[in-house]
Amino acid sequence: MSEINIKDLDLTDFRIMRQLVEDGRASDVKLGEELHLSSTAVARRRKILEESGYIKGYSADLDMRALGYGIMVIVQIELSSQAENVLRGFEEAVLASPSMQFCAFVSGDMDFMMILNVRSFEDYDTIYRKELSALPHVSKIRSSFVMRQVATRPIAPIVLSGE
Repeated sequence: MSEINIKDLDLTDFRIMRQLVEDGRASDVKLGEELHLSSTAVARRRKILEESGYIKGYSADLDMRALGYGIMVIVQIELSSQAENVLRGFEEAVLASPSMQFCAFVSGDMDFMMILNVRSFEDYDTIYRKELSALPHVSKIRSSFVMRQVATRPIAPIVLSGE
């Protein structure tokens, strides 16, 4: 894997990454036209960004509502303890949860935050009973249903501003 220090990235590298965040399927030719570079220069820079780990991969942005999972639930979980074996046991179990989209160990009143997409409130009730309440060491579960999504960005614009 090639190593490139963040300080070695220039504005063109950040522009390439911005374009790829917006359209991961953009060809080197299209990127070159938009950035006023040759497709060869874009391909070389993209390869370096990929090999250096700045670009981890490419994915499709799926429409959860169209797939029948139109309700987003933010779940906060408090554990009975924060001992290493308790945290590890919970984390291993949550990875096996088929409904979990995102899970993070967080600071604050709760220990973990999860995001789920569900089909209905009844679907969430089933997931709550069969998956969430079955997770080890859970002492409290708080759920919030997203009423309206105001914004979703793949990445905050400041990250790829090049400043």
